[in-house]
Amino acid sequence: MKEFPFTDKDFQNISDRVYNACGIVLGPHKREMVYSRLARRIRANGLRSFDEYLNFLNRQGDQEFSHFINAITTNLTSFFRESHHFEFLRSGLLPSIKADNKLSKRVRIWSAGCSTGEEPYSIAMTIADEFPSDWDVKVLATDLDSNVLQKASEGTYNSTSVTGLEESHLRKWFLKSSDGSQYRVKDKLKDLIYFKRLNLLEPWPMRGPFDLIFCRNVLIYFDKETKDNLFKGYHDLLDESHGHLFIGHSEIMSKERTDFKNLGKTMYKRIDAG
Repeated sequence: MKEFPFTDKDFQNISDRVYNACGIVLGPHKREMVYSRLARRIRANGLRSFDEYLNFLNRQGDQEFSHFINAITTNLTSFFRESHHFEFLRSGLLPSIKADNKLSKRVRIWSAGCSTGEEPYSIAMTIADEFPSDWDVKVLATDLDSNVLQKASEGTYNSTSVTGLEESHLRKWFLKSSDGSQYRVKDKLKDLIYFKRLNLLEPWPMRGPFDLIFCRNVLIYFDKETKDNLFKGYHDLLDESHGHLFIGHSEIMSKERTDFKNLGKTMYKRIDAG
């Protein structure tokens, strides 16, 4: 028997609120996950049921709603996850970006759904040595979850989290604690990244153009209409000549879209439809 009553109506109300707020679709297979994560919020607030919690959510406004969304969103990531993307970035894209942007000396990359920071730091490690010091190179890292953004901006990871990173990366970009249990990203790498909370379903303040956009393992939460709107937004923000989009290994772009060229392995080049 569960600790708190959890009815079909409760689950539907929660699903509706999450979808209306950030477009994430919670199918029936997510019911147990929703229960376990929100049960913690019920305990933390001294409540007795999901019905009480939903009423509490209405009364508390933005403060508890932020905890609510943070509890629902999933944040599984690692350094250089889907390594083929970074290999293509290093060998296939950076030379053309450098050539195309030689006059502006400006590079902009967006990590949309950056979670606890492993992705934008991996991007930064890949590009850091490729551009001379007089270039303006920045990675925008955004996420809906304010908790993971805080961790990302701090840039401190336990030894388990950095397993798999090359020793050269650890020496060059991280400071190791005296007991070897913690690794902190060096400021010279942090300085390449700007962390910002962003709900992808709300208006985007960025104007672009971006040379690259990473939106990996985020689209799996959205329905087709929301995905199409996001793809259109990404297309409009990408550089016309060499803009590329990377999505997650389990995500698919509809073949109906004619504004991206599929390069395989969930890598896409921006093209003009028509």
